Amino acid sequence: MSTLHETSLVIDGLIVSKWGPEVFAAMQAGGLTAANCTCGIWEGFEASIDAIAQWKLWFRAHPELLLQVYTPDDILRAKAEGRVGIILGWQNSVGFGEDLRRVPLFAELGLRVVQMTYHTANMAGSGCLESRDRGLTDWGHDLVAALNAEGILIDLSHVGTETAADIVKASRQPVAYTHCAPMALKEHPRNKTDAEMRLVAEHGGLVGVTMFPPFMRRGSESTLEDYLDAIEHIIGVCGEEQAAIGTDFTQGYTPADFGYLLRDKGYGRQLIQPKGAVFPPDFGRIEQYPNLTAAMERRGWTAARIARLLGGNWLRLFREVWR
Repeated sequence: MSTLHETSLVIDGLIVSKWGPEVFAAMQAGGLTAANCTCGIWEGFEASIDAIAQWKLWFRAHPELLLQVYTPDDILRAKAEGRVGIILGWQNSVGFGEDLRRVPLFAELGLRVVQMTYHTANMAGSGCLESRDRGLTDWGHDLVAALNAEGILIDLSHVGTETAADIVKASRQPVAYTHCAPMALKEHPRNKTDAEMRLVAEHGGLVGVTMFPPFMRRGSESTLEDYLDAIEHIIGVCGEEQAAIGTDFTQGYTPADFGYLLRDKGYGRQLIQPKGAVFPPDFGRIEQYPNLTAAMERRGWTAARIARLLGGNWLRLFREVWR
């Protein structure tokens, strides 16, 4: 592990893995300072509460590994103590049901990132795989205001183009694509155009770059160097201070898990045909995070650029958005 990796804040904009002690140990072994950890996708209110309850039990059971993140200072504390800061996040807003009074409740429990829609439409707006994007609903406008009021970061990664643009304009705070890849390098309905990413950056937001193979230029043949190419493209579009890492690692996931992700509402129509997510051998697991830093150094990027990309830019955004 390089000195730069050891000294830098390393923050992953999104990981959705088979949570448990093995993954927690991998996060610590990889030198992760903190990560936005998905604890809700298609689940409604009760199941979303249950998921956070399980995380609370893990925090008690593994205090030597985990630290729940409520504030940016908690990320710095996790770094100082050699623990992994866990940022609880949702990849959908359906956990609130139709009751905005629940937004402050989940904020108190530690929910810090909420994606407005996942793949398809919900009460707030349309997802990127919906056949017609009708934009942000009136209720969605109210939800944006409620999330702003609680200082919860809004994520647009799976949100439809028109809905995402409406959210950027409606939000009083910067928003993010926590995990996406450039459409310019690979045409895929989950990837984002330069214009979409630039809009977020111009409003002070951040673009986390995913390494998920189906979204990369050469699919399962993509290498760590291809990932750096994607990062460089987004830097060229958005600027060095508006780009970050959001791997979307799916460590421990089974075909059944992917099936749940890729069907409407978890069990409905097939949205995307599941294909094996074959990550590069040198950056396919969370514990291999030091290889990413080493590859950045080999490419000749400055220490300042690497530190921003690895975590400095996320910390800046969290300081601006979180209450």
